[in-house]
Amino acid sequence: MIFTFPGKTMKVFVAGGTGFVGSHLVARLVEKGHEVTLLVRTPDKTPVPDGVHVFPGNALEPAGLNWQEGEFDAVINLIGIIREFPSKGITYRRLHLDGTRNLAETAKKAGIKRWIQMSANGAKPNGVSEYQTYKFEAEEFLRQGGFDVTIFRPSLIFGKPPAGRTEFCTQMANILRVSPVVPLFGGGDYRLQPVHVKDVASAFMSALEKPETAGKVFHIGGEKDFSYREILDVICDGCGMARRAKMPVPYALARPFIAVMGKCPLFPATVDQIDMLVEGNTVPETDYMKTFGIKPTPFTAETLSYLRG
Repeated sequence: MIFTFPGKTMKVFVAGGTGFVGSHLVARLVEKGHEVTLLVRTPDKTPVPDGVHVFPGNALEPAGLNWQEGEFDAVINLIGIIREFPSKGITYRRLHLDGTRNLAETAKKAGIKRWIQMSANGAKPNGVSEYQTYKFEAEEFLRQGGFDVTIFRPSLIFGKPPAGRTEFCTQMANILRVSPVVPLFGGGDYRLQPVHVKDVASAFMSALEKPETAGKVFHIGGEKDFSYREILDVICDGCGMARRAKMPVPYALARPFIAVMGKCPLFPATVDQIDMLVEGNTVPETDYMKTFGIKPTPFTAETLSYLRG
């Protein structure tokens, strides 16, 4: 049976809805009148928007995931990490793949067909990072699981994060403020295609109401791509500070050092993150713009003004 949009509102279960993209998407869902339930690991410590229901639980603990048939019309899975902490059981495999499997098995039992999945640009078998590999394996699991699934693969996402959260541009701004010279691993000519978080949220919202997007994969990127050198300059402009000097560093020489230091939580990057950065992050197509009627927010000093202060 193919999922059909039931009408004006839907009952939507959102996993990962308290994070960066999730906070923007949940606000849009509520604004549109949908009934939203968030999966929350620590309800007593996690603020949620008014009018949003809370489902206490953890995607890694399937015993606590019990839904009644008809309780939800669709699942949106935004769960993801950009850094592993194996000693705490936080790994790409567990969060990206096992967590998706646990939610999917629960959804099957509850008769839920519609699923919207947050994947990543560059997701593929044997990716340069296990981040990409397990994002792809989660996609495959859902495709073979009988769901009416729409998969999104965003590139680098920017935009104002919720309080206590961060994103790539915020992290880089913090580094640039204290670094008169910035290392460019591999020269910095690799290209990125930033997309605003509100555009990502809009795509998810629209897909929820477009059953014809089931079975499709959409890459989400901005209208323009930039070299990493240019990205750093635009971030400096957005912060209202002078552009920083840049020093090319052969990545082959730097990688062993990053591989060791990246295991320390205080070090700003892991070798996985730098491997993916150097690979580049541009999308192969932008069909989402036409399908969902989205004109991407430009990546400029003005749209990065949230970095100031």
